[in-house]
Amino acid sequence: MLLKEACLENFTDIPAASHNGAARIELCDNLAISGTTPSKGVIAEAAKYCHEQNIPLIVLIRPRKGNYVYSDTEIKIMEADIFEAQALGADGISFGALTPDNDLDQEAMKQLGAAAGGMQLVMHMAFDEMNFEQQKKAIDWAVDQGYERILTHGGPLSSSLEKTSGHIKELLSYASGRVTILPGGDITAENCDAIAKDLGVTQVHGSKIVPLDFVQK
Repeated sequence: MLLKEACLENFTDIPAASHNGAARIELCDNLAISGTTPSKGVIAEAAKYCHEQNIPLIVLIRPRKGNYVYSDTEIKIMEADIFEAQALGADGISFGALTPDNDLDQEAMKQLGAAAGGMQLVMHMAFDEMNFEQQKKAIDWAVDQGYERILTHGGPLSSSLEKTSGHIKELLSYASGRVTILPGGDITAENCDAIAKDLGVTQVHGSKIVPLDFVQK
C-alpha cells in the first residue's frame, strides 16, 4: 500500500488530507517559498488533531527562505524551534543545513538532531543542492545518525520528475533500503501511483498528494 505524506501549509487542510488518505503530515508555513517553520499555535492544534487520527506529524524546521547555509544565530533559532515542536507533540522534524560549498553541514545537523531528542529525523530537499558524491556521503551519514527519511526531487524543483526520476533511482539503489528515499515535488493525487510504481517506492510526498476538498462538519 502506498503511503502518502501530505505537505500542508497551516492547519486548515489537515482534516481534509486525513479524510482523503494522507497517512503522514509534514506541516509548514509559506509554501510559496518552499516552506518555513509554522507557528507554535499551528503546531499545537495540528499535533492534537493528528494524534486523534493516529497520523504522525512532521514539522518543517526552516527559519527563512533562500539557501540552507545558516549562521550560528540561525542554528540557535532552529534548535529552539525543535524544542518547541517536540514540547507541542510533533513526532518528527524535517530539516537540512549545508556548508557554503553545498556539502552537508554535519556539525549543524548533529546539533539540531540532538535537540530533537528521539523524534523522527528527516533530511529535507536541501539534499538536492549537493552533487551525487556529496549525496552518497550524506546518505551514509544519515544512516549512521538514525535518520528515517531523505526527501528528494532528484534535482532542481524547476526540472520535471520525468527528467529527475533517473537520479532518484540512483539514490534508491545507493541507499539500498538503509534509509527511506522519499520522492517529492510534482507528485499529485493523479500521478502518485504511477510514479511510485515507476520508482519502485512505497512512500511519496507532496502538497497535492491527496484531494483537499473535504469540509469537516
